[in-house]
Amino acid sequence: MIFKIVILVISFNLISCSKPTLYVGTYTTGESDGIYRFEFDTKTGKLTNKTLVATTENPSFLRYAKKNNTLYAVNENEQGEISAFRVNKDSLVLLNKVSSNGGHPCHIALNEAEDTIIVSNYTGGTCSIYTIKNNGEINTLSQVISHNTNHITSHVHSAQFTDTDLYVADLGKNSVFLYRFNNGVYNEVTSSIVPFQPNSGPRHFATTSDGAFIYIINELSSTISIAKKFNDTFILVDTISTLEDGFNEKSYCADIHLSADERFVYGSNRGENSIAVFKRHPIDGTLKKIQSISVHGDWPRNFTLDPSGNFILVANQKSNNIAVFSINKTSGKLTFLHDIEIASPVCLLF
Repeated sequence: MIFKIVILVISFNLISCSKPTLYVGTYTTGESDGIYRFEFDTKTGKLTNKTLVATTENPSFLRYAKKNNTLYAVNENEQGEISAFRVNKDSLVLLNKVSSNGGHPCHIALNEAEDTIIVSNYTGGTCSIYTIKNNGEINTLSQVISHNTNHITSHVHSAQFTDTDLYVADLGKNSVFLYRFNNGVYNEVTSSIVPFQPNSGPRHFATTSDGAFIYIINELSSTISIAKKFNDTFILVDTISTLEDGFNEKSYCADIHLSADERFVYGSNRGENSIAVFKRHPIDGTLKKIQSISVHGDWPRNFTLDPSGNFILVANQKSNNIAVFSINKTSGKLTFLHDIEIASPVCLLF
């Protein structure tokens, strides 16, 4: 009898692992009502069991804290709010909602080791840092970093913690700021880790696991800037286009990700409506474009790699669908499999 019970437990865990949960953040100005949940089959790439798990306004970016089993969502509106939800099996339970201290929050990052979150406010031109309670609730506002000046409009688009450092991409200031934690606050180290061409518009970025390279996707110029860490500074290695040769229409980059083995870099193009695939040199960090593939939709925003590393899922905001692609782990190239309808998807989170 004991033997049979053990087998059943193992089988259940295998089933659970093969169908992880995907949360989808949306814009709620149309037919969407908030945050949705799917089951994702890591063998077939199928999305099933769509469920509305939280009714909340414009949850356009999501982050999950495993430490306290809490999902954090921006509420991208003029006044700016962020929400914390307890994650249950079939629902999200609101813990609390607080001001983001800036208009139109568009990104959240976590520092679970320090029990803090940072929220980027696009029209507010600020980053707000909060402590987190043990139960996952958003607690005290510990610092507001403002990039606002009289002559240049700041549009903070994303921020990420790495050890004691904090990187902040400011599309309006056309720069990536570096801050370092000291005496209880983050202090500016540099207003831009590397120089950018005018009107580049750094939006999101991805770092290698060793922190040696940062890949910055530029919304306005449809390029990726490669920065290499050199002692305590950075040098600009290269800037490469995300668009196909000959494409001359308007296009705006959105998101960027490294493959788990860091051999490939993926970026999304809104306008060309594509995912650009690059092979990464393991030593000098340079990129070589190897594929540009249609997203089978319109206006790809956030995209994500699934936990198995075998699939990429793309949120196509304007065509109201999520497209699923298989990944060839040897070549890095993508193959379109299928898609599923959902209103105004803009963020995908496993």
